[in-house]
Amino acid sequence: MIDPQAIFSINNAEEFNALALQIFKHQFDNNPVYRSFCDLLNKHPSDVRTVSDIPFLPIQFFKTHKVLSSKTDISEVFKSSGTTGQTTSKHFVTDINLYKQGFRKGFEHFYGNIKDYAVLALLPSYLEREGSSLIYMVNDMIINSCHTESGFYLDNHKDLNEILMKLESQQKKTMLIGVSFALLDFIETYKLNLKHTIIMETGGMKGRRKEIIREDLHNKLKEGFGVENIHSEYGMTELLSQAYSKGKSRFKTPPWMRILTRDTEDALTIQNHGKTGGINVIDLANINSCSFIATQDLGKIYPDDTFEILGRFDNSDIRGCNLMTL
Repeated sequence: MIDPQAIFSINNAEEFNALALQIFKHQFDNNPVYRSFCDLLNKHPSDVRTVSDIPFLPIQFFKTHKVLSSKTDISEVFKSSGTTGQTTSKHFVTDINLYKQGFRKGFEHFYGNIKDYAVLALLPSYLEREGSSLIYMVNDMIINSCHTESGFYLDNHKDLNEILMKLESQQKKTMLIGVSFALLDFIETYKLNLKHTIIMETGGMKGRRKEIIREDLHNKLKEGFGVENIHSEYGMTELLSQAYSKGKSRFKTPPWMRILTRDTEDALTIQNHGKTGGINVIDLANINSCSFIATQDLGKIYPDDTFEILGRFDNSDIRGCNLMTL
C-alpha cells in the first residue's frame, strides 16, 4: 500500500522516480483501463525500469472511460468545459483531500501563505457550469485567504475595479485570477497601474474571443493592468496538481509533478529537452486515477526544467494514440 502523504514529501529526483515506479505498478494492477492500454503496448512492470519507460495514457480516455485506480467511493466528479454537444472529460476523485493538499501545497511552494493575499476571481465561464476543478480550487483559496475583499466576480467589472483600487491604496498583496477573455474584457473598460497585485491568467478564450498567442495576450494584459509580468496557471480537469509561471510563460512544477515531451511522430518516444513535442505529465497526486497522461498540448522543456506551452495538437496530428477501442 502506497502512503498518499509520501507524494507531498518528495525532496529530490531519486525519491520522485522511486515513487513514480511504485505508483505505476499500483495503477497497472488496479486500473483496468490503464492495464488494458499497457497490455496493448505490451508494457508491463517487468519492462519498466525507469520513468521514461512508463506508458502515458492519452488524455482522451477521460472522455470515454472511467479512469480509476481505486475501489473507494467517489467523492467528486470534475468535468471539463466544452461546447454544446461536445464530449467532456470526467475526472472521478475518490479522495478530495488529495486534491486539497495538492493545490494548497503547490500554491504555497511558489507563492507562500494564501493568508497573505486577497484573492479576486474573474472566472465567468467556469462559474456558469458545474463540476469545475478550477472553481473548487479558487473557492478554497478565497475562503482561506482571510480577507473580506476576496471573492468571485461574474460580469460586475465596476465592483472589481473599485476593490482593486481600494486594495492598491492600502498596499495589500492581491491576486487576481482570471480566464483570458474575461481579463481582456475588463481592461477594455478599465486601465490600471497596479503595484501590489499579481495578475494570473488561467488560459482560454472559451469561444468568447478569437484565440491569440500567449505573448500577445500577456502584452495586452501587462499594458492594461500596468504590471511587469503576467503569471499563469497550468492545470486541467484530468490533473490534481498545477504548474505555475511567474512571467515569460515559463512554467515550473511542484516536486510531485513532472513534464516530459514525446516525439510528435512517435507518441511512445520520450525526447530530450529543447525539442518541441507533445506534453506528457506525471502527476503523482493522481494516484487514484492515472498519474501518467499524454496531453494534447505541444511544448518545450528547457535545461532548468522549466517548460513552455506552444500550442495544441489538431486531432489529425495525434499519432500513436489510436488505441481508443478498449
